[in-house]
Amino acid sequence: MLVQTSPSADAEASAAKEVRRLERVVIRFAGDSGDGMQLTGDRFTSETASFGNDLSTLPNFPAEIRAPAGTLPGVSSFQLHFADHDILTPGDAPDVLVAMNPAALKANIADLPRGAEIIVNTDEFTERALAKAGYTASPLADNSLDGYSVHPVPLGTLTVEALKEHGLSRKDADRSKNMFALGLLSWLYHRPTHGTEAFLRRKFAKKPAIAEANIAAFRAGWNFGETTEDFAVSYEVAPAAKAFTPGTYRSVSGNLALSYGLVAASRQADLPLFLGSYPITPASDILHELSKHKNFGVRTFQAEDEIAGIGAALGAAFGGSLGVTTTSGPGIALKSETIGLAVSLELPLLVIDIQRGGPSTGLPTKTEQADLLQAMFGRNGEAPVPVIAPATPSDCFDAALEAARIALTYRTPVLLLSDGYLANGSEPWRIPDTDELPDLRVQFASGPNHTLDDGTEVFWPYKRDEHTLARPWAIPGTPGLEHRIGGIEKQDGSGNISYDPANHDFMVRTRQAKIDGIDVPDLDVDDPHRSRTLVLGWGSTYGPITAAVRRLRAAGESIAQAHLRHLNPFPRNLGEILSRYDRVVVPEMNLGQLATLIRARYLVDARSHNQVNGMPFKAEQLATVLKEAIDD
Repeated sequence: MLVQTSPSADAEASAAKEVRRLERVVIRFAGDSGDGMQLTGDRFTSETASFGNDLSTLPNFPAEIRAPAGTLPGVSSFQLHFADHDILTPGDAPDVLVAMNPAALKANIADLPRGAEIIVNTDEFTERALAKAGYTASPLADNSLDGYSVHPVPLGTLTVEALKEHGLSRKDADRSKNMFALGLLSWLYHRPTHGTEAFLRRKFAKKPAIAEANIAAFRAGWNFGETTEDFAVSYEVAPAAKAFTPGTYRSVSGNLALSYGLVAASRQADLPLFLGSYPITPASDILHELSKHKNFGVRTFQAEDEIAGIGAALGAAFGGSLGVTTTSGPGIALKSETIGLAVSLELPLLVIDIQRGGPSTGLPTKTEQADLLQAMFGRNGEAPVPVIAPATPSDCFDAALEAARIALTYRTPVLLLSDGYLANGSEPWRIPDTDELPDLRVQFASGPNHTLDDGTEVFWPYKRDEHTLARPWAIPGTPGLEHRIGGIEKQDGSGNISYDPANHDFMVRTRQAKIDGIDVPDLDVDDPHRSRTLVLGWGSTYGPITAAVRRLRAAGESIAQAHLRHLNPFPRNLGEILSRYDRVVVPEMNLGQLATLIRARYLVDARSHNQVNGMPFKAEQLATVLKEAIDD
């Protein structure tokens, strides 16, 4: 059954005010990076998930550890879209903005449609704070916000007043104003409350006075909404019961789902999981999460650099573990030589790239899809590697299992391309039963597999499975299975060092044939009206593309949609699918990398639509682009 809790008794008391029913809401919490906006958004998300709404989130925070307080570069925000039906994106524009200071208002006001609600923390609209944000006059007094529904609330003052009996200094009490805001929004949208109170008691278990102060601020925010005349209406968004198949659900981010997928893969393979990693945004959460699961045979190693991280992971793979390394684009560049070594050694290895804006250090906290060509070709020599990409945060779980299946079956490194949008975004995830998971168990080599001309039985480390072309996986120390490893070219079969030109040509072609022969599902096409236009996507563009397609179809337009998970090798039916359509549009958060591959491989005049601003596509924007393609 769907996990669902009921609103607290306080929600029933709020019935004295008018309650309006809404189908969907987009809320954005914004403030200084020290205002706790990510925590506030996370808690609102958790309670929304437990209530049973479908949801999608977009955290957005500065790359600097501590940008100057009150400035535009220091603004941190968290956007949540929740609904009583199936949704796919965090929403194009907020219906409600909670602005904790002038900088938060200025950084986000352009995204708001006219008529949106703005809850403003008036305590921070001082002359000095306004100047820091670049205002010459207060927007609360110059009529510039006349097109919006503005609710001025002195969050700091009200929080300090609510906590005056808790013995905190004014500065410490003021830090709880995000909980006051959370309580107010929880009242406004009838969110459950007891989960947040339980969370605060757990979080501050060693500081019970701080826990109770935060709970008091949270309750004060709820009560303020209940009693103030400024909020005459509250809103209700019913659970999205029809959006979910029966099961037990929880909210997950992409990185959390990926972590769980890796643990599940190791259990299904009956192999210990070893993660060799160097911390890098936005991949570090996977290292943090996996370090909590030693009880499942998980071992995590925080290396001194990216090269050491993948080197340890490859060593673990040689030793019989499910080897994993996590990073972002800059780290993939550093790991490229060892990925090539894994190609030569033909050992299973999962290389997870949580893509971010580049080049170089680029935009560490912003999203991008610009590592596809690096994943495909970013190694010296002919070093083919399978590449797959999840489509949604919850799909990261299944993508991890699929990457492990390919790596273990075909004895190859696999690159999994997630990105910052998926990694940090959240959505409901149905927890699968264990009998739904694939059997990933492998057979290690246990004895000789080849007979020499003189009748001697020996072990040949590069004697291949006739179906998969995978070589045997021999655990070091197994008697009689000693064999040579290293990066120099191997002799086919025996694995001895070989400089023979014909052998090198054969080995290069064989490694390529192994990747080309990987069994991947055919590509599904959503085309109910036999359209002439196809929109083709990959990775995290799935949500915005699908939302745009739904809008167009609702308006009577005919358009087909397909989304790639397997990028190397492509599904075998991709060429035939592309040939059916007069127009193929490929939206990507890069300058056209998949479109380049499609044009080169299939000689299809694929049209690129590109965006590299560090943010995901908006559905309305894509709908406009696709409508133009249909009409062309």
